[in-house]
Amino acid sequence: MAQLPSAAVDFARFLAGLTARLDRRSGWLAVFLERDPDGMAACLAGSELPPWDVVDALLQDLAADQGAAAARTEAATARALHAAATAAHDGGPGAAAALARRLDVLLRERRYTAERLQELTAHRATATTEEAAAALDVDLAWAEDDHRRATARCAELRARADALAAPAPAPAPAAPERPAGQAKPKRRPRGGARFAGIAEEAAEPPGAAPVAPAPAAAVRGARFAGVAEPAGEPAPPRPGPEEARAAGGAVARLHALRAQGRGGEAHVLLAELAGWPAPRLPLLAAELHRAGLEADWATLLWEVAALPPAALVAAADALAAAGRGADARRLLRQGVARPAPEIADALHLLTGDGRDRQARALAGAYLAVRSPEDAAGVARSDPDRLVPLLLDAARGVSEERHWDLVHAFRVAGVLT
Repeated sequence: MAQLPSAAVDFARFLAGLTARLDRRSGWLAVFLERDPDGMAACLAGSELPPWDVVDALLQDLAADQGAAAARTEAATARALHAAATAAHDGGPGAAAALARRLDVLLRERRYTAERLQELTAHRATATTEEAAAALDVDLAWAEDDHRRATARCAELRARADALAAPAPAPAPAAPERPAGQAKPKRRPRGGARFAGIAEEAAEPPGAAPVAPAPAAAVRGARFAGVAEPAGEPAPPRPGPEEARAAGGAVARLHALRAQGRGGEAHVLLAELAGWPAPRLPLLAAELHRAGLEADWATLLWEVAALPPAALVAAADALAAAGRGADARRLLRQGVARPAPEIADALHLLTGDGRDRQARALAGAYLAVRSPEDAAGVARSDPDRLVPLLLDAARGVSEERHWDLVHAFRVAGVLT
């Protein structure tokens, strides 16, 4: 522990003290020790940082053992120490790449838990005996917990990755990579104006209303900022009364399932809604917020983010066209957390179908949250097609990101 950052050491000591006050044979601590003893040992040693949901579960154990007042006292300390340890872990070399790899793993885990929920829910519906139903209810409860934790951990890692994607301005590349006499560009806010002139709000809370669009002369009707609307390209079809009724009915069913405590079936319904036609997504957003189901809207966005990239871009396009630019940006940021070959395949598909604007939107979202080195991995599969596309999209993020990408491409040998 002596070689670890002091903040990591401080949190590990706090965690050790917390677990020492708990019964290792019961509660969440017993579950974590049984399921992942090596992981818990690494967290107690300070070499790994536990997700916040684990810390929160241990605080629940403390509340059960010693009362809510004791847990509340420790919760504030736990939050502060965990935040400091997170910053220390993410401040080391290679942190961004490590977070991206871990997020890739957790997104696959989340998809697996969603599939497991669907399977168990289907089996529960056909159970023929009380004993079988009771056993499936137990399995469903654990599957729901696994899905909730995977979802929470994806969101936590995404927030950490977003924080790393907005550092202080990096040093300018060497002189040969920026034309002589060109001043270093001012750094634009990360993610600014990627959609239809809508600037990225600082510390924008989930569900916040989008800010007013830029003047029409600057926007020119483009739904993704920095991407001109090709002449004659149709806008996403506007949903009609039938779609509105379908969205209202789906949210009513979801509300009823939540009220009855049937969480497994609610998750199955959300997974089904993610596959609906893209123009219905803004309607679902409005209905979910109207029903007070904001958490389910966040879950639905995660489900949509796991769709094939072409469907993901169509969904983001529909949200942006409906004035939900913040949700569109959030969806694309979540959706590009996948391996470079999948992004390359999606860009090939979109450009091959003539959907150049959507391809640039996907590339821009990728470049806004992933490193230039990651982008070089995307371009390596087909430099002739993807290098120009990525460089063009990088200019829509910022001039500095464009030059950083030029440098990464030259280092990777995909640009001569």
